[in-house]
Amino acid sequence: MKNILIINTHPDKASFSSALAQSYHEGAKSSGANAELIHLSDLKFDPILHQGYKVIQELEPDLMLMQQKIKDASHIVFVTPVWWGSVPALFKGFLDRTFLPGYAFKYRKNSSLWDKLLKGRTARIIVTSDGPVWWNLWMYKDPTINMLKKSVLEFCGFKVKVTKLGSVKTLKKEELARALSKVRKLGSSG
Repeated sequence: MKNILIINTHPDKASFSSALAQSYHEGAKSSGANAELIHLSDLKFDPILHQGYKVIQELEPDLMLMQQKIKDASHIVFVTPVWWGSVPALFKGFLDRTFLPGYAFKYRKNSSLWDKLLKGRTARIIVTSDGPVWWNLWMYKDPTINMLKKSVLEFCGFKVKVTKLGSVKTLKKEELARALSKVRKLGSSG
């Protein structure tokens, strides 16, 4: 049975991102997968990496639990809005504090190469943006996708797929419903 972890990174549980995360969760459950939905806003942790990586600060219980959930998952889904060409601060802080050296990756001694400690897992990134998808790609070169997919998830060993939903602030009710249905189907297919 597939073990799926869905992480809603939007701080507002009444957001469209939250509804998308819920739809993916429902689709995954309907397919018989073991699926869990986590809202980052429910976790208690300091998102600031106060001394960078030179001194790793003690992990709060919620972050220790999330590290275990990530290790136990075969597939992880991150649902996030694009804010200022990146992700919400809470999500960035979660990545900084959770995907640590020795947990998610490990540099090799006297080398610029590294070991991908979370390999063998897949991930899906579902991003929403107020602007059109093509705008983020052509004008900004998709900084959110580049950071999440290449610099974090693939760097740590995940195989990653991306779903982009643009112009969400101007979508009509039926278009929003179609987007939710599309994401529910993605959840049911893994």
